[in-house]
Amino acid sequence: MDKLKIPKNQIRKLRTFSLGDKLSEFKDSNLQNGTFIDLCSNDYFGLSRDKEVIKKGYEVSLVEGLGAGSSRFITGTRPIHETLEKELAKWINKDKVFLFPSGFQANIAAMQVLADRESIVIADKLIHNSLLTGVKASGAKLVRFLHNNFLDLEKKISKYSLYDCHIVVVIESLYSMEGSIAPIDEITNICKQYKVKLFVDEAHAIGILGPYGKGLTNKISKNVSMISGTFGKSFGSGGAFLACDEDIGNYIIQKSGAFRYTTALSPSLAAGAFKSLEIIKSNPQWGNELLNLSKIWKKRMNEICKFKVTGDCHILSINIGDEDRALKMQKYLEINGFLAIAIRPPTVPKGKSLMRITIRKTLNIDVLEKFISVLENFK
Repeated sequence: MDKLKIPKNQIRKLRTFSLGDKLSEFKDSNLQNGTFIDLCSNDYFGLSRDKEVIKKGYEVSLVEGLGAGSSRFITGTRPIHETLEKELAKWINKDKVFLFPSGFQANIAAMQVLADRESIVIADKLIHNSLLTGVKASGAKLVRFLHNNFLDLEKKISKYSLYDCHIVVVIESLYSMEGSIAPIDEITNICKQYKVKLFVDEAHAIGILGPYGKGLTNKISKNVSMISGTFGKSFGSGGAFLACDEDIGNYIIQKSGAFRYTTALSPSLAAGAFKSLEIIKSNPQWGNELLNLSKIWKKRMNEICKFKVTGDCHILSINIGDEDRALKMQKYLEINGFLAIAIRPPTVPKGKSLMRITIRKTLNIDVLEKFISVLENFK
């Protein structure tokens, strides 16, 4: 079989969107009247359009240039990189923070730092593709445990501990497709008991969940070997970071090819992320407000009784099952002015297609009621 030939039902097409006039809107550049209420982006607080965030990025770009021009070890490290790393490390209670151009790259780097050919990575069944790619690149043996099942995790750690090998446990604090939250405390205690390393991807949680939005690992941060997070979601900027203790941090500087051999994060994006951090710190209530809004959306959608709506917080899933029906709902919602994307295989297992709805600060009750009226009439 030709590996370059993709089955028709798996073909995805890129679409071009521009910003709409309102914070919650996008415009499809190829449609004359294609303005949609956004129900799918990860800009949870709308900070990508915040004037102060944009202003900060612009001001720094005038001084430091739009791009960094080289890796951090050549001329790529700018003062804003150091400032953001230090402030973020202090905020989330870790010794070191390192910036990366993307979350995908940060996660690959993390796996290559924490694991090698002599390691066993025990990972949740639903971890992100970037982590799977990183494990493969590390050469480690990959073992999966049932999603959010810490008893199954302990069973597998106990089994592989008999081999006296290096074990790394890999989870997300908030899973990006179904919106489920990991049992962080139980998993941390198990890893501590067996003396194995724990990596947690906080991409969708940082800025929102945990005390003052510091992430779900914040209270037990000293028992977590490394966390990753992004600036492209609640921070409304771009790029990502890894946070760890002093020893792992020194290893990243000296040995991580994914850190050493890439052009540094754009100074303007780092500046935007720094301003967003200041705004999030100044508005610690935002996270709880978003969670309360999400509860209202989930309750109203479940009241329709047509579909089972799941999700523990600001990521909600309308469980459809059939792939064709999920695509039909996507098209139906677009006709009625809502942009939501059908998530289907291979992103989710066959027969588990869903509509992923992201709740954001800008989605008020009027938007919700309009959406409910549209959803009720879907057949």
